[in-house]
Amino acid sequence: MDLGISSPQVDQAKRGFSFRHDAFLDMRMDQSKGITAADIINKYEEQDLVFALKTYGEEKFAKKIVKAITEYRQKNGEIKTTLELADLIKNAVPKRGLKKDPATKTFQALRILVNNELQELEQVLPIVFKYLKPKARLVVISFHSLEDRIVKNYTKHQIKTDFIPKNIPIRASEIKLAPFKVVQKMITPSSKEIEKNFRSRSARLRVIEKVTEVL
Repeated sequence: MDLGISSPQVDQAKRGFSFRHDAFLDMRMDQSKGITAADIINKYEEQDLVFALKTYGEEKFAKKIVKAITEYRQKNGEIKTTLELADLIKNAVPKRGLKKDPATKTFQALRILVNNELQELEQVLPIVFKYLKPKARLVVISFHSLEDRIVKNYTKHQIKTDFIPKNIPIRASEIKLAPFKVVQKMITPSSKEIEKNFRSRSARLRVIEKVTEVL
């Protein structure tokens, strides 16, 4: 499972994913249905927008950004393009100490929300594990902490089988075998790989093996 958005999607300006190209704020993977990023930016209440940026973008300047968005909407009307939003964000947050473009986390939050990415990941993991055969492995590459945390926590929950209270006398053989095991620790890209492909810098790879059928 490669959970990252593809480079062709980002590089096609008309898709509205990138704050480096001017385009309509779309961000839908399937452009034939669903709400757009523009719908969220222009129609969400202030507190809902703050929640979205904090939850899906882990944006610490969420309140400042949303305040700027709200004031802009009141004064100028709807925000329609990517660069319009990106410029607004740049003017709303502190300039010092930022390693990434200040619009990065807001655009991430909007993309995740528009496409229900986290909910789809939560739904698909049990299905994937169900259809794996014993000794088969699932390899997952994620590109931000929210996705990686879902994979990590789901695996951790499935591996834990000893829910018996402490001090209860029971043999180890009587504790059922965990259906999965972690094959190795999380893998991150090397400095050489990042040098060749800068977009790999945030990649996190986890490998989980199915040991036995889930009863």
